[in-house]
Amino acid sequence: MSLSSDKAAEIAHVLGEALPYIQRFRGKTVVVKYGGNAMVDEDLKSGFARDIVLMRLVGINPVVVHGGGPQIGRLLDKLGKESRFVEGMRVTDSETMDVVEMVLGGLVNKEIVNLVTRHGGRAVGLTGKDGDLIRARKLKITRDSPELDAPEIIDLGHVGEVASVDAAVVDMLVNGGFIPVIAPIGVGDDGRSYNINADLVAGRIAEVLGAEKLILLTNTAGLLDKQGKLLTGLSAQEVDGLIEDGTIHGGMLPKIQCALSAVKSGVRAAHIIDGRVDHAVLVELFTDEGVGTLIRC
Repeated sequence: MSLSSDKAAEIAHVLGEALPYIQRFRGKTVVVKYGGNAMVDEDLKSGFARDIVLMRLVGINPVVVHGGGPQIGRLLDKLGKESRFVEGMRVTDSETMDVVEMVLGGLVNKEIVNLVTRHGGRAVGLTGKDGDLIRARKLKITRDSPELDAPEIIDLGHVGEVASVDAAVVDMLVNGGFIPVIAPIGVGDDGRSYNINADLVAGRIAEVLGAEKLILLTNTAGLLDKQGKLLTGLSAQEVDGLIEDGTIHGGMLPKIQCALSAVKSGVRAAHIIDGRVDHAVLVELFTDEGVGTLIRC
């Protein structure tokens, strides 16, 4: 069945709009943090994999970093192990860390690799422990309380932060035509495994690779002002102002700070986009309007 003239014109317009973006980003690296609804809805999962494959086919170098908190929680529930959180971070003892490695480095990572491969890409899964990619250090947090003489030091167990990134293995895979899919697990100088926030890992990898873009998928439309209106096209200075006046707060603050750190460290632009939108990555990359918040220096 042939297309109607209106439909044909619509397709031609979309392709024409995408062309200058494809030309601009060809040969550039784009780091994508994959999480939220896009990881659990079957249609969105398939659409994300197709987006990543298409990016590679038109000459862009995608690098995927993924989370997996809900999947970890479900397996812990099945094992009868309670999940505890402090300031949004999972308290991770040795047994929980075994589950984290199993889920992130195994089940979730290999599912993403399989999805990308099924759609015609060549993906390779790894954790930060492979090729000494991510060196971690134990995350230490303190909590002030009026009734205490000194701040309380909270031990989260095997929760870490990025100490350093050696991206040689990622460069090797990208130069070989592969799509790296990275689970956010690092190794400390003590030889222990550490679970690290996937946004932070994606941001640091983008910085070290000198990426053109960092894209963070979320379950929100992006950064909203106090009236609920989507903000985009923001400079780093404007974002600093929004943090100071309280517009950016709560759960969005760490994500924005990650994006801000990336652009201040040389990443050309950071995007916080709505992963609930089908093909959100392609829409953000290849259209004038996009589907989220763009931050650049």
